[in-house]
Amino acid sequence: MGSRPVSVTVNGIAHTLDVEPRTLLAYFLRENLGLVGTKIGCDTSSCGACTVLLDGESVKSCTLFAVQADGHEVTTIEGLASDGQLHPLQQAFHENHGLQCGYCTPGMIMAALSYLQKNPEPSEESVRIALEGNLCRCTGYQNIVKSILAAAAELREPAAAGAATR
Repeated sequence: MGSRPVSVTVNGIAHTLDVEPRTLLAYFLRENLGLVGTKIGCDTSSCGACTVLLDGESVKSCTLFAVQADGHEVTTIEGLASDGQLHPLQQAFHENHGLQCGYCTPGMIMAALSYLQKNPEPSEESVRIALEGNLCRCTGYQNIVKSILAAAAELREPAAAGAATR
C-alpha cells in the first residue's frame, strides 16, 4: 500500500503531503508537521491528550487517520496564540494553575475550546461532564475546571462589551 496525498489546513496553513493511509492524524501532526503540542497518551482514545479541533469540533487525533482529515481544517494547541498573546484558555490555565506536568494540557484546552464555543456560560458541573473524555494524572481537576470557567468569563466579556457599544 503506497503513500497517498493529503491536503489539510492546519492552524490556518495549507499543507499537502504524501502519507501512508494507516498514518494516524496525531502522528501526521507530530512527525510530518512538527506540531508536538498534540500528545500521544494512549493510542486508544481513553486519555484525550491528543485532542485537536477538526472543522471546529474536538476529536481525538489518535482515532483518525490523516487521510480522513483530507480537505478539512485542523486546529492544534499551537494555533491558539495570536500575535504573541496567549488564547484566553491558555492564559487562564496559566493564571489558575490548571496544569502540573502539562502533558494533558493541550488536549484539555482543545476540548474545552470546542465545548465553550457551544456553551459560553457553563456551570462547574457541565465543565466536569464535558471533560470526561480527557484524563489528567497529576491534578484533582479543580484548577482545570476553575481555569475553564475563568476563560469562559473572559471570552464572554468582549462580546458583552461589543453589545453595549451598539
